[in-house]
Amino acid sequence: MSVARVRPWGQPPSALLERIAALDWERIAANLEADGCAVIGGMCSPDECRSLSESYLSDELFRSRIVMSRHGFGRGEYKYFAYPLPPPIAALRTALYAPLAEIANRWNRALRVDVRYPAAHAEFLDHCHRAGQTKPTPLLLQYAAGDYNCLHQDLYGEQVFPLQAAFLLSEPGRDFTGGEFVLTEQRPRMQSRAEVVPLGRGDGVIFPVHHRPVRGTRGVYRVNMRHGVSRLRSGRRHTLGLIFHDAR
Repeated sequence: MSVARVRPWGQPPSALLERIAALDWERIAANLEADGCAVIGGMCSPDECRSLSESYLSDELFRSRIVMSRHGFGRGEYKYFAYPLPPPIAALRTALYAPLAEIANRWNRALRVDVRYPAAHAEFLDHCHRAGQTKPTPLLLQYAAGDYNCLHQDLYGEQVFPLQAAFLLSEPGRDFTGGEFVLTEQRPRMQSRAEVVPLGRGDGVIFPVHHRPVRGTRGVYRVNMRHGVSRLRSGRRHTLGLIFHDAR
């Protein structure tokens, strides 16, 4: 079914950029280092969350729809936005990239990885596109009662930006129950550790795509990360996912 195109979020991108500029990036970097994730509260207003959730019905905004059960990804579905991205989503992706690129470059130095990420997201996307990764990856996810998302990593090609973000658009306890965001990390020669990240409506979480550096007694080592969503007990849950590399 195709319905009228919905413009997500009523406020102009400038309001969103002000919120991002006000974030405490030292705290975010410290939380990522200590816990493997960082919550950024109140990034989206209730009206913005509602508008973006409703835009899931507008097929014209998206390039593809994925039903998770068909691919063994879990239960539920999601849609990838098409280019050009809606202005607020493009602004959010671009503005978050710059400070996250600084963190990503520090991580690569710590891990003795030679790759460095440019300060401008457009330049990084150019690297993706020249490598054949031209499909946009921001997406909206929709879950109903009984749905879940298996633990996974969002890798779409050789060009990978090591951090991503997700924004909860539904109200826990009112719109849905269950459906917690879950991270796991696998340290060398240790059992996996799980982290349940509590989020409110409009909150975002920044987390690694596939691994992060952890400092141990013998120096820095690489920890493998996966993320998913636990089973919804009731209701409906929408999430905006922001991945900074494009896909093949």
